[in-house]
Amino acid sequence: MGVADTYSRGRDVLFERPLAVVVGAFGVLLVVDFLDRLLFGSLLLSDVGSLVWDGLMRGLIIGLAGIGLSMTYSILNFANFSHGDYITSGAFAGWGVTYLVAGFGKAAWPNLLLVGAGGTVYASALGITVATTPLAVVLGLLVAGLGTVALALAIDRLVYRPMRDAGGISLLITSVGVAFVLRYLVVYVFSTANRGTTDSGRIPEWSVPFVDGTVGVSAHDLTLLVATVALMLGVHLLLQRTKLGTAMRAMADNEDLARITGISTERVIRWTWIIGGGLTGVAGFLMVLWTGTIDFQFGWLLLLPIFAAVILGGIGSIYGAILGGIVIGLTWNLAIIWIPGEFGRAAAFGVMILILLFRPEGLFAGRTTA
Repeated sequence: MGVADTYSRGRDVLFERPLAVVVGAFGVLLVVDFLDRLLFGSLLLSDVGSLVWDGLMRGLIIGLAGIGLSMTYSILNFANFSHGDYITSGAFAGWGVTYLVAGFGKAAWPNLLLVGAGGTVYASALGITVATTPLAVVLGLLVAGLGTVALALAIDRLVYRPMRDAGGISLLITSVGVAFVLRYLVVYVFSTANRGTTDSGRIPEWSVPFVDGTVGVSAHDLTLLVATVALMLGVHLLLQRTKLGTAMRAMADNEDLARITGISTERVIRWTWIIGGGLTGVAGFLMVLWTGTIDFQFGWLLLLPIFAAVILGGIGSIYGAILGGIVIGLTWNLAIIWIPGEFGRAAAFGVMILILLFRPEGLFAGRTTA
């Protein structure tokens, strides 16, 4: 290829795909600036490693919670805006049990079940960590999952099932109403106070050597990693190796055809709420374990990143939700290299928009449920 051909081809790309050229140039500038900061600035590889590790933790939580939202959309065909408040409700239920078990005999049981509402009980006094109170944490995790399953099934029976044929828009608007009801029920019971849930001074931590420094890894990080990866693997095996998984994939592809072939659609819907609700509750509990704080709106604030992950991965794709969650989490954290930390969420949405401009159907386009 001669110089003239190269020039002609470059000119065509410039005029036909100007956005791609701008994005590519911006990406090159970011890479150059990153290398400059790394080689000649104060940025260390260990700093980057810490950001990547924390971003992975955040991404795994978002991805785990996104599985339930993606399943709801692909099988029930509506965007469930109450999903974030399922996260909050499950987390409060689980942490109420964790407080009760860890603080049994140390404080009044109503105060423990209310997760120390009103400053009646403090996590530091109970010494709650996965290492010091493992039974309390495990029981709380189970209750968070099972409690959210019960909540999701009850709301489906009372609210969504009678409206099953009303259409996606009606269900979406109804889910917004359900979200507000759940949120202010949580406020009524647990108050609006933001409180700590773990004893940060007693969480085991390790410094892992990393090139020019160390990366901190805590016991709660490892708990989150093991739990989320195990549950994601479990969902994969369920969808690919069981009759229920086959039925769920068939219904996601074509509900009418699935019904004609004898698949019990109500059974599939019920299991969708069970699996999605369980994963959602566990994700909420793990998020609180990882951050060490809980309040009445953390699930609502997490909902937009979860939606971003599901959309980025490809609406209806379970694997897309997981990958999308990891991309959102990593971008959220790594953006701190260039912008203040409070803008990390905005950077994650910006990357989502850029990817969708070039791949509108998402990373796993066309792969519903599995």
